[in-house]
Amino acid sequence: MPTLKRSTSAAVILTALAGTTALSTATPASAASYHCTTSSYSVDDPSYTGPDSDNWDLEVSLCAMRSGGYIYTNATVYWDGPYTAKNRNVHTFNNAKFQLQTKRSVSGTDPVVQSAAYNGLEYALEHSSMHGNGSYSTGTLKHKAGTGRYLADGYIQLDWSGDGKGYLKPILFTASPVV
Repeated sequence: MPTLKRSTSAAVILTALAGTTALSTATPASAASYHCTTSSYSVDDPSYTGPDSDNWDLEVSLCAMRSGGYIYTNATVYWDGPYTAKNRNVHTFNNAKFQLQTKRSVSGTDPVVQSAAYNGLEYALEHSSMHGNGSYSTGTLKHKAGTGRYLADGYIQLDWSGDGKGYLKPILFTASPVV
């Protein structure tokens, strides 16, 4: 009989330990998620004067998330370019970049705490689909969070091929909600 008691006790302990292990690895019910704002802007290609449509309709989703003491920010750019973009592809831009910024939300102008330029936007724009559409996602910035609130902000700068002007003024988009 003593063996049965030990076996039963061992089974109860093992069951309890297995239940504890399962509980400790469970995902929390309120996992962090990104908070995003999407805004758009239509820009005309100043170097093209032909009869076809030459506007690029840009849409940007700026996202921020607070998780584990850090702020994560990223952006995705979507566009509906002119259908002739495929014909002009690598001759459309000299440069194009998305400048992603993590900002601390304060009264007045929000200070930039981290920033990165994503120059891959040029390649993506110039290699749009056969209908001139596409998307581009930046990397994710990770910033150690203080006690304040933060947000994602950003802008696009385009240097059109053939206009001789370099980067034009930044195209601004609506910042993400604060987190």
